[in-house]
Amino acid sequence: MAILAPSLLGADFKNLEKDIRTVEEAGAGYLHLDVMDGVFVPSISFGMPVVAALRDCTGLVFDVHMMVEEPVRYVKAVREAGADLICVHAEACRHLDSVISQIHQTGARAAVAINPATPVSAVDLILPQVDMVLIMSVNPGFGGQKFIPYTLQKVRMLRERVRELGLDTDIQVDGGVTLDNAEELLEAGANVLVAGSSVFRGDPGENVKRFLEIFERTRR
Repeated sequence: MAILAPSLLGADFKNLEKDIRTVEEAGAGYLHLDVMDGVFVPSISFGMPVVAALRDCTGLVFDVHMMVEEPVRYVKAVREAGADLICVHAEACRHLDSVISQIHQTGARAAVAINPATPVSAVDLILPQVDMVLIMSVNPGFGGQKFIPYTLQKVRMLRERVRELGLDTDIQVDGGVTLDNAEELLEAGANVLVAGSSVFRGDPGENVKRFLEIFERTRR
């Protein structure tokens, strides 16, 4: 079964606990938390204190997406704050292999993200070492952007490569994911979808249920 990972950036920051509980009760599996430093991406979001404060609010898997330069500096602190899955950008790591190893040493699952224009081949050698690959389908840094069409082909290419290697690596897509394109993304090979405004705009609980209906239909 595919997993929905609502993105905290799309939630109501005045009522984070309420929104998180709503999507959890509706059936979301992960909570996607974007940590931005204003250097690797233009925006600054939140850091470890917010992650730690929210940890007691929910049993959702904390999928922490580190959009920061040299994220190895923060791996231990992010894990201690409550991250279950730590995702770093291939473009932001000087020594990606070492960073992935350090994530695993903390007991967290490790993921690597690639920006829209970064080829899938950039993570080919690291695939056996990661639990998930995140394909960015918008340029990172801001929520509410439109899906970049060519990234769909990257999902297909990555799923084919994962199968060739006999791996069970998760493929996550983040950026412009909506109820309209979710089915196509799943059919291309993604199994973890990040959605911010598509979940939190309107009724979050109902939106989660609509995504899950698509997931169930696609599985058949």
